[in-house]
Parts: sequence; C-alpha cells; structure tokens
Amino acid sequence: MKRASRLRVPLVWLALLGVWELVGRAGLLADLYATTPSAVAETLYTLFASGTIWPHLQATFSAALLGLVFGLVVGAALGFAAALVPFLRELLEPVMLFLNAIPRVVLAPLFIIWFGIGVGSKVALSLVLVAVLIFFAVYNGFREVDRRLVERVTTLGGGRGVLLREVYGPSVASWVMSNLKVALGFAFTGAVVGEFVAASRGLGYLMTFALSTYNTAQVVALVLLIGLFVLLLFYVAGRLEARWLRWRHP
Repeated sequence: MKRASRLRVPLVWLALLGVWELVGRAGLLADLYATTPSAVAETLYTLFASGTIWPHLQATFSAALLGLVFGLVVGAALGFAAALVPFLRELLEPVMLFLNAIPRVVLAPLFIIWFGIGVGSKVALSLVLVAVLIFFAVYNGFREVDRRLVERVTTLGGGRGVLLREVYGPSVASWVMSNLKVALGFAFTGAVVGEFVAASRGLGYLMTFALSTYNTAQVVALVLLIGLFVLLLFYVAGRLEARWLRWRHP
C-alpha cells in the first residue's frame, strides 16, 4: 500500500509528460511558443555532451555562491550590530526597510555601471538580495527572544556571554536557517538577473541568447536546469537545518 502511494506521484508526472509529448508530436503545439519533453531532453544532452554548458554553469554558480556567502556575512554582521547597538539600529533599520520595500533587482543596471559586466555586478546583486533578508532574520532573532527567559537567566547569574550563547544564539540560528532556502533562491535570482541585463557568460546570458533566436526548447531546458540545481541546494540546506536545529524537534 505504501509502495503504491509512493509511486502515485511519479506515475502522474510521467502521464502528464506523455500527454504533453503526444500533443506536441500531433502538431497541436506551435513550435514558436512551445516545445516537447523529448526536445528539451535532446537540448540538455547536446549542451552537456558538447561541453557548451560548463563555462556558463561555472559563471552562474560562482556568482550565486559568492553572493550567498558575502550576503550571509554582511547581513549577519549588520543584523548583530543593529540588535546590539541602538545608534546603529536607528541608522540601519530605515535603510534596510527601504531596500526591502523596493524590488532590489532594479539595482542591476547600477551595479553594472559600477562593477562592469563581469562577475562583480552579479555578486553585488546577489549580495544585496541575500544581505537584506539575513539582516532581518538576525535582527528579528534577537527581538523575538522571550524577555522572561532573559530575566530568568540573568537572575540565575547568567552573564552577557551566557545570554548570547544559550538564549540569543539559538533564536538567531533558528531564524537564519529558516530563511536559508529563500536566501539560496535570492542568490541565484541575483546571478541570473545580472546575466539577463548584461553578461558574456552564464545561464542567464545563454537564456537571453536562446530567447533572441526563439529557441523555446533551450529556454525550457535552462529553466529546468536552474530549478533542479536550486532544489538540490534546498535539499542540502534542509539537511543542514535538520542537523543544526535538531534541538527544536527532540
């Protein structure tokens, strides 16, 4: 019974792909606007077999991962600073609220002017997307700590170090890990959008080129590829969250 239940979802997906393929082969899909699963699979095979995809994968991944790491560091540092120093909170909070209120991808042209069409502009855009998210995760991790718990630890003799390690630390870690998957998505969004605007390499550049030649199969293949890689990173982030926050689920 359990085995049948596990197979149900894959079978439904296979059936939908089969219907999609049949509809395409019957000529009911316009080649200019739609494609078939077999054409997407063939495009992916060609990209990997010819080696065309590797420099573009490297460009997008390196920009996204650098933006993610720098965004985590900058966002966490600013979040800690705002939570611990009232003057910095008054200084940083309005700026972060402003950056959070606007669609931050509109900063892409500005970063290209500042850093050029290389990896710098893509890393900067990913960094800003991730840093604002992590800033609020760290900041809220501090603010949402139960005041009664802080008072009890202080009453029992716990100093600033104990509060940071045993009370604030777990709260901040919980907020950051809960937002890590979103941060991963933001990092890749920044890298790909930066390549859309101006780049000479990367999956976004490759997608723009496919769009200019109305190569629908390649556009769908690249969307699928980006989605699969991000899902793989989501899985890794989920495993890290389960391991590091196992105290939340005893």
